[in-house]
Amino acid sequence: MKVLVAYASKYGATAEMAERVGKVLSEAGLAVEVLSAEAVQEVKPYDAVVLGSAVYAGSWMKPVVELLQTQEQALATRPLWIFSGGPTGEGDPVEIMHGWRYPEALKPLLERINPRSIAFFHGKIDPEKLHWGEKLIIKALRARTGDFRDWKALEAWAQEIAQALHVESEA
Repeated sequence: MKVLVAYASKYGATAEMAERVGKVLSEAGLAVEVLSAEAVQEVKPYDAVVLGSAVYAGSWMKPVVELLQTQEQALATRPLWIFSGGPTGEGDPVEIMHGWRYPEALKPLLERINPRSIAFFHGKIDPEKLHWGEKLIIKALRARTGDFRDWKALEAWAQEIAQALHVESEA
């Protein structure tokens, strides 16, 4: 079974998360390719897709949205899992974001594609990488800086994906 792990990441934190998902899937015996969403021409060569995006101002990054839009029909016919790397701080990321899991404008598209799971994980904010405008936004929102990614939770989610794909391939 060939799995695509595609991502969009502004400063690399979500790319690192995608790489970790790919590593877990690969260690589970799946053939995995990890690519930036911009590098994906089509998803038809893959049996399953995992798609990850950083979250900025309540939105997924443009390359992920474009991939969902341009590959809608192919994505609707294969197993798809989606994850976001977003808020910083302690606690449940969905609670921190007041129930937000994905951009509301994408709801009709996501309903048509019907992903198996849309997971939301804590992210990372490195103030050294931010430009002055982003620093002002972070300050205004009182967002915490630092690395809040929960690698164990991410790996457990990836293991669930691997298990689901193994069950499907055996059926």
